[in-house]
This record gives sequence, structure tokens and C-alpha cells, in this order.
Amino acid sequence: MKPVPHATSLRRAPVQRRSAERLTRILDACADLLDEVGYDALSTRAVALRAGVPIGSVYRFFGNKRAMADALAQRNLERYTERVTERLKEAGGGGDWRAAMDAVLDEYLGMKRTAPGFSLVDFGNQIPVGARDGEPNHRVAERLTELLSGYLGREPDEDMQRTFLVAVETADTLVHLAFRVDPEGDEKIITEARELLRAYLARVLD
Repeated sequence: MKPVPHATSLRRAPVQRRSAERLTRILDACADLLDEVGYDALSTRAVALRAGVPIGSVYRFFGNKRAMADALAQRNLERYTERVTERLKEAGGGGDWRAAMDAVLDEYLGMKRTAPGFSLVDFGNQIPVGARDGEPNHRVAERLTELLSGYLGREPDEDMQRTFLVAVETADTLVHLAFRVDPEGDEKIITEARELLRAYLARVLD
């Protein structure tokens, strides 16, 4: 079963399998409609129709469309974590921070290009459109600190979390720039972002 969003995103967490599957359909529909109509035109009724569930099922989980977008952002973070974890397993041991950085950036770019709704909500920092709320990047940095400290063979601490926060904020800004220049992500800007991150992390992690 796919992981469900954090309980704070929901009015009521699903208990039974059928309820969890219905929640998944609701979030899938929300993601698809975000790409099709945008956040402003998104409605809980349209989501219910697309998901093939009664409107009451949507309100059972979410009080409004913002809560639904927040839950989608949380699900994105969980799926992103899974993808990075899998990449690190494929890379094997050795604690190479460069391989870890490539996994973190490449999987973010992959979701940016393919995950429905991701271009608007990613991990939560663009709803309403254009908002630059820093809290989601703090959550990403915390998650990466937990995930990468073992891989890198380092004790997680405030210095590591601050390092990853700076890297996440930098990557976030430059990746958004790359996708404003080119809907598929301008490769030259992405290359510049990768080099900048390597230079910063080399100073801190080598």
C-alpha cells in the first residue's frame, strides 16, 4: 500500500484499505487537475468527479482545496524520499557525497518533469502560486539530514542540517529558474546549479 500523507494534512486518517485507496484516487485526481486547470480553478467538486467518489468522501479527508494540496505536497516528499533512498541503494556504500548529491538533484528533476501536479505544489512552497514559504525547504533539509547522515557515515547535527538547508534553498531557486526558462528544465542552468552545489558541498563535506 502506498504511504498516506502525514496525519496533520487530513481531517481523518484512513484505516481500512478501501479508504486508503480512495484517498489515493483523490490525491491523484487533485494532481492531474492542478496540471490541467491550475490551483485557482481547482475545486473539491471537480476532484471528486475526476476521482469517481462522492463529494462527501473528499470532505471526509479535507476541509478545503488548500488542505488537499498540502497533503499532495506531503505525498510528494514521501515519494521523493523513496526515490532517493532507492538511488543510494543502487549506488552502494562508500559515503560518496557526490553520488548522494546527484541522486538528490536527479530525482528532484525527474519528479519535476514527470510527477502530476508537482510543478505547482512540489513539497508545498508554491501554493498560492508564486509564494516562497521557506518551511517546506526546512522539511526537505531535515529529511535529507536523516537520510544521508548514515550514507555519509557522519553524525547528524545542526551543522549538517544547515549545510543541507543552504543546498536545498540554492537548488530550489536555480531549478525553478531552469524551468521558467524551459518547460523541460534548461540544461545549461541545471549544469551550472550542479557545479555550484558541488563547489559548496566540497568546501563543507570534503
